[in-house]
Amino acid sequence: MEFKRSTGELREGMQTLCAFLNGSGGAVVFGVRPDGAVEGQSVSDQTLREVAQAMDRFEPPIHVTIHRVKVKGDRQVVAVGVEDVQETRPFTYEGRAYERVGSTTRRMPQAKYERLLVEGGHAKRRWENLPAEGLTLKDLDRKEILRTRELAIQQNRISPDTSGDTGEILDRLGLRVNGVLTRAAQVLYGRRFLPDYPQCLLKMGRFRGVEVTGQIVDNRQEQMNAFTMVRQGIGFLERTMPLGARFPRGQIFREDRFPVPLDALREILLNAVMHRDYSDPGGYVAIAVFDDRIEIRSFGRLPTGITVKQLSGRHDSKPVNPLIAGAFHRTGAVEIWGRGTNRVIAACREQGAAPPLFEERGGFLIVTFRTPMAAAALQGQSKVGSEVESRVESRVESQVESAGVLGSRVLFALQTGPLSKAEIARAVGKNRIDGQLHATVRGLVVQGIVEYTIPDKPNSRLQKYRLTPEERQGDRGRRR
Repeated sequence: MEFKRSTGELREGMQTLCAFLNGSGGAVVFGVRPDGAVEGQSVSDQTLREVAQAMDRFEPPIHVTIHRVKVKGDRQVVAVGVEDVQETRPFTYEGRAYERVGSTTRRMPQAKYERLLVEGGHAKRRWENLPAEGLTLKDLDRKEILRTRELAIQQNRISPDTSGDTGEILDRLGLRVNGVLTRAAQVLYGRRFLPDYPQCLLKMGRFRGVEVTGQIVDNRQEQMNAFTMVRQGIGFLERTMPLGARFPRGQIFREDRFPVPLDALREILLNAVMHRDYSDPGGYVAIAVFDDRIEIRSFGRLPTGITVKQLSGRHDSKPVNPLIAGAFHRTGAVEIWGRGTNRVIAACREQGAAPPLFEERGGFLIVTFRTPMAAAALQGQSKVGSEVESRVESRVESQVESAGVLGSRVLFALQTGPLSKAEIARAVGKNRIDGQLHATVRGLVVQGIVEYTIPDKPNSRLQKYRLTPEERQGDRGRRR
């Protein structure tokens, strides 16, 4: 509660009232001294008109409660109060926003004002719950919608009696209102994104070295819906990360594992997809893998009241996109208690990996897992006799146990010159390009043993593969 002495300080009192509106509410009292002594003041019709005129200078319009208490003679104490109205802030008085810091009132920084302005629209007019103009059920992925229903029933997060009609499922999820589909429905289940939704973009890249300026080993950028984005992102990480092996003490079977727990990466990727800012058409989610780390980036900032430091400790859940997050929650993919990052840290520590680093930079939230990605070698596999196979066994990081043998065959085939993946398959005795061959070739590329002939377009139909200059030089040296 703030004390003011006279109506001559009306302007200062209204500035303080503005600060209360931008906080959690409060009251300004006129007629009480700063030391708490009640002296009252004369309140005339002119005084009340001045107060009413001052109220007209607030944006957006405000509702106040005014209480008048007689203290002595014709003098009164006037209290002007406002409640907590977070859904409509920020407020300005005479075109300026104010905030409370301790027991003082000050001008609100521009950056905070702009942030509150964006968040103020999230109650009833969030980007996700606005109508998706022109969107129909035919534009959505029916199988993905039905998959959500099935998983939600399995998780007991939706009634088994829920209709199998896609429209009714979307109604149940709050993604269709009065027959009109929302933008959240497009994000979650859309099939076509250009030209209206370019921000539904996932970038995936593997870079040699520790900077994006290094050689691009793998690069993919594509618009897709949120559920597909998570699956594609995890698939990329599984293909890209080296798969190591160890023999736990007292056990006879080896244990294969990635340098970062896959569940930890999945949790961070889910958060990146669910809680990002979709309002900017230039936004995106990115997975960048370097020789020394994995970065998962999502466009947008943390909600007000949550800092990057709090992500490593206890914090509340404040979803930026509750409809999008709610659909993932129904499938059992996530909880809603703000424990996700805590589980990520615990999973890393349990495996002996470094916990992730959280930071906000350049309008993005970036989560970094520090771990060597290029030097790890498969452990526990038998060595192959030939020189080339021995080299492959020690360098290739693959997800397939027989990668050493198959990798050596691929390298022998490439000694004759560049080959397409189909040509490689025939050269190693396969009838088609299967997952084992795909993983092996990808592993050789990641390790710098094999390179693309069209490096800027890894997925080109004209793409071929060849030994890197270093490998070709090594083969010539051995032949001499």
